[in-house]
Amino acid sequence: MKGGVLSAPGDYIYFKSQVPLHKIPIGSKQWRYYDFGPKVVPPLICLPGIAGTADVYYKQIMSLSMKGYRVISVDIPRAWNNHEWIQAFEKFLDAIDVHHIHLYGTALGGFLAQLFAQHRPRRVRSLVLSNTFVETTSFSASMPWARIVGWAPAFILKRHVLSGIRDSPQEPFIADSVDFVVSQVETLEREDLASRLTLTADAASVGPLLLPDSSITLMDTNDYCATPQSLKDQVCERYPGARRAYLKSGGDFPFLSRPDEVNLHLQLHLRRVGVEARPDLIPGVPKDDSGGSSKEPNNGRKDADDSSENDKRDSETPPAESAEPPLAPEATGSHDLDNQLLKMAKLSNDPGESVTPPSENSFFRDKQNLLVQRALLNVTCEIFILNMLSLYLGNCTLTGNVAAM
Repeated sequence: MKGGVLSAPGDYIYFKSQVPLHKIPIGSKQWRYYDFGPKVVPPLICLPGIAGTADVYYKQIMSLSMKGYRVISVDIPRAWNNHEWIQAFEKFLDAIDVHHIHLYGTALGGFLAQLFAQHRPRRVRSLVLSNTFVETTSFSASMPWARIVGWAPAFILKRHVLSGIRDSPQEPFIADSVDFVVSQVETLEREDLASRLTLTADAASVGPLLLPDSSITLMDTNDYCATPQSLKDQVCERYPGARRAYLKSGGDFPFLSRPDEVNLHLQLHLRRVGVEARPDLIPGVPKDDSGGSSKEPNNGRKDADDSSENDKRDSETPPAESAEPPLAPEATGSHDLDNQLLKMAKLSNDPGESVTPPSENSFFRDKQNLLVQRALLNVTCEIFILNMLSLYLGNCTLTGNVAAM
């Protein structure tokens, strides 16, 4: 990995100032990852695609960790075949003392997550797959030069990776996500890109999983995506009982362009598979809805004693059970998203049912539609009145001519 990005978003700069980046060597592999949130919670591990790094999931780390979930985002290390990847990832989990995990993978990351769940079924509790595939035959067929990818210069590898990203005019949020990922590609070294392209071009397929379909969520975008629709359909056919969450738009990187919707689906998935959040272990987050107020009246002396005891208790809390320094406070709409999440969780427990999160701007869209309808009605009335007025004037003229005769 090379240096950081040039023009980074403000929330990303704040994220970098709050969440430490870990770098550990394990054998011949160099692991680069973020780990944030209460350590007692089973982690959600995010695996990026070819063009991604551990940094691309910073919006998920910021949001879910403040809700009491532990999120780990990793770089895909330099592995040159699927077997090497599985062994390296298992050693990484042992090194950070994590046994049972939940995996969220996009594109190549989703494919590697499925392979790990196939060969290490005891460690994987659930999967969230986004814009991914179950076999790489089509990719290997489109890369006849895959055997010499390890000797290709960096600029050719970067050009090939970026050629799969759509560069036509797009929505502002999608365009910003593309710019951020492109800046991350510039930080990757030649060996990083070569190993990822080799994993993609290596003809392989995912075998049957012991993980039930009810523990899998498929989260795909309905607009343009570099992963062909036929490959995404194969994933749906492979896991017919999986919960499906469709995003109307988002491009190749919905975790950056549609973070609220993606975080909502991730939180819903974690609750559905039994992961209990621990917001009480997040410093600065009230433990009840009253914001820390007591139901019984207390005098000032008791409040002072309570605050001193709380400060003492916080200072004695071991770092392994609590999160790191709190991130930026969330917007007031986060409580509404939580309420929407609870309502969605109660809608249906049937497997295979697709869930689409409600839009936060539905009220404004309804109001806008009402104003448009009123405007159309006013225009219609004016046209009708003008037609009637011209007809009336024509009748008056005809009557006057007849009288004159």
